[in-house]
Amino acid sequence: MSSKVRDNQPPVLSIPDQPYFRIGQVAKLLGVETHVLRFWESEFPIIQPTRAPSGRRIYHRRDVEILALVRHLLHGQGYTIAGARRRLEEMAAEQTPAPQAEAKEPGAAPAPPQDKTRIIGELKDILKMLK
Repeated sequence: MSSKVRDNQPPVLSIPDQPYFRIGQVAKLLGVETHVLRFWESEFPIIQPTRAPSGRRIYHRRDVEILALVRHLLHGQGYTIAGARRRLEEMAAEQTPAPQAEAKEPGAAPAPPQDKTRIIGELKDILKMLK
């Protein structure tokens, strides 16, 4: 079967069933070099692998799924870095329900900022829908 993307859908990525991955494993899965993953980490705030006590990056399955989506946007769809960043933000916004208009009481505290963990979860859900 061809590795071409059909109908703008990302290719299905076979991610091994393990709790975490090292950067070299992720690079091999995605077909990119490790320096590319480090660069994407600096350009896409959603990509934040945890660090082992030794300082090595530890990627979880959801991190790999997000990286696969980034790779698809950049390499498969031809987005620029800025365009892919905007598209990820749009995808997150599409999954976030619109806030309901509520009557605010005078002196009421402002709504808390969006929770980054929730946004990451929503983007990962988007990736699952794209598969």
